[in-house]
Amino acid sequence: MKLKQRVVLLAILLVIFIFTKVFLIDNLDTSAANREDQRAFHRMMAGLRVELVSKLDHTLQSPWEIASQWVVPREVYPEETPELGAIMHAMATKKIIKADVGYKGTQLKALLILEGGQKVVFKPKRYNRDYVVEGEPYAGYDRHNAEVAAFHLDRILGFRRAPLVVGRFVNLRTEIKPVATEQLLSTFLTVGNNTCFYGKCYYCRETEPACADGDTMEGSVTLWLPDVWPLQKHRHPWGRTYREGKLARWEYDESYCDAVKKTSPYDSGPRLLDIIDTAVFDYLIGNADRHHYESFQDDEGASMLILLDNAKR
Repeated sequence: MKLKQRVVLLAILLVIFIFTKVFLIDNLDTSAANREDQRAFHRMMAGLRVELVSKLDHTLQSPWEIASQWVVPREVYPEETPELGAIMHAMATKKIIKADVGYKGTQLKALLILEGGQKVVFKPKRYNRDYVVEGEPYAGYDRHNAEVAAFHLDRILGFRRAPLVVGRFVNLRTEIKPVATEQLLSTFLTVGNNTCFYGKCYYCRETEPACADGDTMEGSVTLWLPDVWPLQKHRHPWGRTYREGKLARWEYDESYCDAVKKTSPYDSGPRLLDIIDTAVFDYLIGNADRHHYESFQDDEGASMLILLDNAKR
């Protein structure tokens, strides 16, 4: 082999060696990065795992007292919540001592008071898990399991702005009717062999009740925020008109965002950033129906945007 050919061959081999080395190093770096990502993911998942336990350790406080003390202007619950499992267990199992129609709104719900005086909101199951609601993004009933999923998404994203939610089965005949107010009791009826109720709300109709499987009804239970933190309602600046053929200003005015940024409470403080966070949150849960939102009262824009009513998905 001539010298020139040898030089060319050595050069080719050197290039192959360098590329192989770089490729192996990159692969090793990528594999190491992937392993670290996987470890970080598993650590996060371990931190998010909740085991429903029946008692609180190392405290004489009730679950309701602890949950109430968690609430501050910028979060409903803290990042570290070792008592969360016990509080959620209490929400799912504590005796119901009173049942009434839900607070104002468009969707069916019941206001329950659990043993110890804690208020919770019960949203009944209206659809099977795999049922697809057709029509507009805001069409159909609220989905109880969407409330549960939204709460855990709030935990994953680290927002900590959604009230605690857990699933619960209730017996309408033995747990609800004996402690129901006359107003709620008057909306009960029987359809076939199933106990049903239609409650009081804007869209509640006797012809569209929520029905149990026999007497047992599945639903979600949302922890009521402490009364010492009264809420203030705001119109969402990017809400829909809900009128066919009529667009909201943000849908056609390219300068609308600039106008919002000059308007209180979006001209200072964290509220506008909260709106952006909520847009991401609503996109992930498929919620296109946040026409209003709540914050804590008299906060001058410093309060978080509280993620309430997340069942429209």
